[in-house]
Amino acid sequence: MSEYFPMRDECSAHTIFPGVHIRTCSLEKLMVSVVDLEPHSVVEEHSHPHEQAGMLLEGRAIFFIGGEQKTLQAGDVYRIPGNVRHKVITLELPARALDVFCPVREEYR
Repeated sequence: MSEYFPMRDECSAHTIFPGVHIRTCSLEKLMVSVVDLEPHSVVEEHSHPHEQAGMLLEGRAIFFIGGEQKTLQAGDVYRIPGNVRHKVITLELPARALDVFCPVREEYR
């Protein structure tokens, strides 16, 4: 394994909700996650102490963050402070997102 260029199969893979699959790569203090969401999948409402920022790369999805709701499409960004409740519902097509977490989410390392 390269210290600087991990291969896809060297990254951690998890299904975190039905139809929601992530692949993560981390450093000491930072984690990157590629999230593949099947059509009509749901990231159930939750919160965590980690800060999270990301970009929807493909598809469309409804994001609920704090008291706000917005339908995002490819190229749109979002930010979620620690301990803020959030949820995502994918629309009729698959979606893909890139998430960055700080600190690392140990359960996905």
